[in-house]
Amino acid sequence: MDFSNIDRILDKYDRSPSGIIRILQDVQAELNYLPRDVLKYIASSLSVPLSHVYRIATFYNAFSLVPKGKHMISVCLGTACHVRGAPKVLEKIERELGISPGETTEDLEFSLETVNCLGACALGPIVVVDGEYNGEMNVSKVDELLKKIKQGGEINE
Repeated sequence: MDFSNIDRILDKYDRSPSGIIRILQDVQAELNYLPRDVLKYIASSLSVPLSHVYRIATFYNAFSLVPKGKHMISVCLGTACHVRGAPKVLEKIERELGISPGETTEDLEFSLETVNCLGACALGPIVVVDGEYNGEMNVSKVDELLKKIKQGGEINE
């Protein structure tokens, strides 16, 4: 792997261990996850143990050690969304994408996760795609939603 992009990020923070969280954030923004060989390189470059870098990378939910898809789909399974049909919406998305929560499609287009509450209970069930809330979701709307995402169109038109 070419580490020149990692070196640029490390230099931005003066290769200081105090900047490790910002370094990991920038690396993840560039690579979409934190590969093990990159974590080793960061540890070596900062003169800190790999265990220290790994502990930080695994402590924060914002970091991922596995590749994430271009599009993040979050399905709320909180009580209000659950009673309004969120489990069926989730099942439909799983079938259409061929993945389960916590997984990414082979083409790295989609990652799927579930969340417990998004704070928009009145609009449930909620499916969030790349930060965009899609309320009152149901099984019949899933195909249209995925089609719009794949075509690169506006999700909430």
